[in-house]
Amino acid sequence: MDFRNAILSNPIEYLKGVGPARGELLRKEAAIHTFRDLLYYYPFRYVDRTKVEKVISLHMQMDYVQIRGKITRMEVIGDKRAKRLVATLRDETGEISLVWFQGWQWVEKSLQTNVLYLVFGKVTVFNGYLQMSHPEMDLVTEETATGKQHLEPVYYTTEKLKARGLTAKAIGKLTKALLEQMSPGEIPENIPVSILQQYRLMDRAKAHFKIHLPANEEDANMARRRLKFEELFIAQIRICRLKIKRQLASHGFVFNSVGDAFTTFYNEHLPFSLTGAQKRVLKEIRQDTTTGRQMNRLIQGDVGSGKTMVALLTMLLAVDNSFQACLMAPTEILSQQHYKSIAGLLEHMPVKVALLTGNVKGKARKQILKETEEGTIQILIGTHALLENQVIFKNLGMAIVDEQHRFGVAQRARLWQKNTIPPHILVMTATPIPRTLAMTVYGDLDVSVIDELPPGRKPITTVHRTEFQRPQVMDFIKDEIRKGRQAYIVYPLIEDSETLDYENLMKGYEEVKAFFPEPQYYISMVHGRQPVDMKETNMQRFVNGDTQIMVATTVIEVGVNVPNASVMVIESTERFGLSQLHQLRGRVGRGAEQSFCILMTGNKVSADSKERIQVMVQTNDGFVISEKDMELRGPGDIEGTRQSGLIDLKLADIVEDRPILEAARASAEKILGEDPDLSMPENQSLQQFLAAQQGKSQWSKIS
Repeated sequence: MDFRNAILSNPIEYLKGVGPARGELLRKEAAIHTFRDLLYYYPFRYVDRTKVEKVISLHMQMDYVQIRGKITRMEVIGDKRAKRLVATLRDETGEISLVWFQGWQWVEKSLQTNVLYLVFGKVTVFNGYLQMSHPEMDLVTEETATGKQHLEPVYYTTEKLKARGLTAKAIGKLTKALLEQMSPGEIPENIPVSILQQYRLMDRAKAHFKIHLPANEEDANMARRRLKFEELFIAQIRICRLKIKRQLASHGFVFNSVGDAFTTFYNEHLPFSLTGAQKRVLKEIRQDTTTGRQMNRLIQGDVGSGKTMVALLTMLLAVDNSFQACLMAPTEILSQQHYKSIAGLLEHMPVKVALLTGNVKGKARKQILKETEEGTIQILIGTHALLENQVIFKNLGMAIVDEQHRFGVAQRARLWQKNTIPPHILVMTATPIPRTLAMTVYGDLDVSVIDELPPGRKPITTVHRTEFQRPQVMDFIKDEIRKGRQAYIVYPLIEDSETLDYENLMKGYEEVKAFFPEPQYYISMVHGRQPVDMKETNMQRFVNGDTQIMVATTVIEVGVNVPNASVMVIESTERFGLSQLHQLRGRVGRGAEQSFCILMTGNKVSADSKERIQVMVQTNDGFVISEKDMELRGPGDIEGTRQSGLIDLKLADIVEDRPILEAARASAEKILGEDPDLSMPENQSLQQFLAAQQGKSQWSKIS
């Protein structure tokens, strides 16, 4: 069984009808380098050539249609510069105009009147009459009398390809020519027979023939289903093998005991009962740290779901086993908040906690570095300052990264080198990842989900308001401030229009000041152009309650925890994605009081924006929102996925094809669970296929 067979490895220019010039263009425009690439250049839709419509039944809403009739007359109309050929085609129910604007001289010579033609094209209307522009014309023969008996594949093409005659139809002819010189044996099977039978999948060779040349819709659907499953199955096999390889190769510290630090805190200082989800995740972490392998776990939990408490209990587990722990956050203010929260919770316990950021200097810094190296500091919290070479741990056993997508892979890897054996790794994100995406992008990580909110949290009330209603919105903020609350007013910041956005922010700031004049009200402003120390100072003033309103760009999306803030106003909501809107909304609702999110837009909003706003108004569930976000925007556009090694799928869509993805994942896990090396006879074809593909795909892993 040869997956490197000679025919498919041939350069594309060797295919009859291509040649060097077209071959170069196919490489540049369509990434078709070899015969194999052409075979995998699947049609994106089909045109049904099996039906023949009557002229009387034609209408504008139809896609491409096929009709049969005789040309009754032809005439060339227009001036020298804009001549066109117009032919009238009649069947027994009526007539339609056929129009050619280009190449009409050749068409005029080749067409005959009073002869039956099979005509295929798109119906349009001109001056109230039906017409077809540049239709395909076939003389009716015995073979074509009842229409072409197949679905016609339609392939993606470009203007440059069309200019060299490589239209969608021409690409179809090349593909057909390739298939005609191939035998089914040259497309060997790569999925075990048991899986083909379990899911009733078409065999691989037949699927490739049928996806390009289907006799009917059922053929096309069966072929697409088989090839989608193959894409996702091979992807999941690769991802699961990465995970197994990591688990087998990575040695980790063993946390044998749950000791005094964990139990004392849990029994005497825990401020609230853990949710079932938090307990489940802690159990998973506990199991990971007893295996002797390095833990590599991702915790995803919605805003306010209690990830920090899980992180603290995990670090206490490390302390109980004579190890140090660290928690790295992406911003100064977030690391300070983690420190205050954790140090406060451990105030009555003999566990030493310290904070290390870029602002810790001089003697204080030297003291922290000294005590970290000696092991006196058991929990160190900080920013990327933790990555510096001067930071030496005596025995780091647990490294936790908050909002992990804010750090580069190389940055995070420096934490892993802080001990001779890498510490256990826990990465956390408050950006819920759709389950389908998690299976694909984070497939080599163990994923935990905290999908419950702590008791007592009130759902945030979200409403949509337009520019007409701005005075009422400002009056509402004043009412909340009278109650002692605070408010955010957030403006978009898009890199491509940074100057314009900065002007909008400043204009908005002046407008807010007009509604909220000093000294009755005090306002903080935070944006990306400010020096870091000014930004931190302005944020801190709001955190401390010295200002009642924060006007900001999305720099406050992550990392500001102000329980007293009860209102989030998001300006120009239509310019934000769903996940970003949800993250911004999560800055309020952190206290016991009812909180509100007000989505401001202009008076006219597009259908897409309306749909996003409706989702935000209807649900506070980040996982529902993330699924909808991926559905609306596509997986490749979701923040971080391009950098995370999202696989390049030709046919499968991880949103629409979720059932196929889940079946592929289950099959991959079952096979590798029974045969990790794929050495059993029934898995030989799969093993050989993977070996032949080695190095052809980019597979990154998140660590």
